[in-house]
Amino acid sequence: MHNPTDAPLPGRGMATQALHTGRHLTAERENSPSVFLTSSFVFESAAQAQATFAGSEAGNVYSRFTNPSVAAFEERIAALENGEKALATASGMAAITTLFLTLLSAGDHLVLSRSVFGSTTTIATTLLARMAIQTSHVPLADLDAWRRAITPQTRLFFLETPANPTLELADLAALAQLAAEHGIILAVDNVFCTPCLQRPLDLGAQVVVHSGTKYLDGQGRVLGGAIVGNRALLMEKVYPYLRNAGPVLSPFNAWVLFKGLETLPLRMERQCDNAAHIATYLTERLHPPMVVHYPGLPSHPQHALAARQMRRFGAIVCLDLGSRAQAHRFIDSLQLATITANLGDVRTLVTHPATTTHGRLAPEMRAAAGVTDGLVRLSVGLEDVADIIADLDQALVQTEQ
Repeated sequence: MHNPTDAPLPGRGMATQALHTGRHLTAERENSPSVFLTSSFVFESAAQAQATFAGSEAGNVYSRFTNPSVAAFEERIAALENGEKALATASGMAAITTLFLTLLSAGDHLVLSRSVFGSTTTIATTLLARMAIQTSHVPLADLDAWRRAITPQTRLFFLETPANPTLELADLAALAQLAAEHGIILAVDNVFCTPCLQRPLDLGAQVVVHSGTKYLDGQGRVLGGAIVGNRALLMEKVYPYLRNAGPVLSPFNAWVLFKGLETLPLRMERQCDNAAHIATYLTERLHPPMVVHYPGLPSHPQHALAARQMRRFGAIVCLDLGSRAQAHRFIDSLQLATITANLGDVRTLVTHPATTTHGRLAPEMRAAAGVTDGLVRLSVGLEDVADIIADLDQALVQTEQ
């Protein structure tokens, strides 16, 4: 049977890979790949079951171990990130927690950006601390701070760039070089950019993690996560934990994410276009002490770095309105944007990080991460940009009254 995936895909464009990688059709000749909603798999004989369990014969055993729908998503996201292997998880936080628990042991040391997602910080300060894994929190953009934090026990650098929600950046190539000099693994949360805008592995990172819940799905339907990197590292260190502990991705969610990736390049282009227009509008509309954060603006302090390591500048725009009261009033005045803590949806979303995504952090940790009471995060969607701007404008008018 002719199978279009028989053609080699390396070297093909991002959009082509997003549509064709991992598309392995069955004998039923379906055009849209099947979703394998099964917990277990059958064998022709007891001997075949024994061989498959032992690994001497290839095949699926149990969906906690492997599943064709999950494997298809893993193959596709690995190709897009230019990685050798991907492992799918039940959520983005499952990916991060799995990475910490498999690459770190008691007595090890983690260097963590102050600007990561709030739950990541919580995992480091609670779960890892109970396991005698020490964590140093450093400013994301301060390379010297990363260098000073290194100890003989340091095993992992972990960061998110651009940061959530301040949109501060790290120099990935410089951090990768520093990590390599000391035998440290560099892991990057690439949720804001996706591989369409930034490929950390190409810049020297060893591991990339994703919350598939965001842009990879793109419509806010399912939870999911992924860890991408070197095949040997993932299969030797990470896969045994996933197989035995079970924080794995469900087949249905894997199928939804697999299909979501098909439109990811197209969605990211339109959302980046919209975000750039909105950032420019807000810069012209707002006046100090109100501040607009967007890497694509020449006024962004790391605009040159963003232009160097990102293909586009992303679809997240943040504005600081000066106070929590002003931020809440602005959010409540919006008519088109949806108030939710998610991001990466086809619709424009808005949230107040200080009281939602980062609300459980101590005030001093929020302050260190740059999450002020007046900060508002906009996840720009696919609406007509004129309509989004009109909604923002009327909300600003209400806020200023």
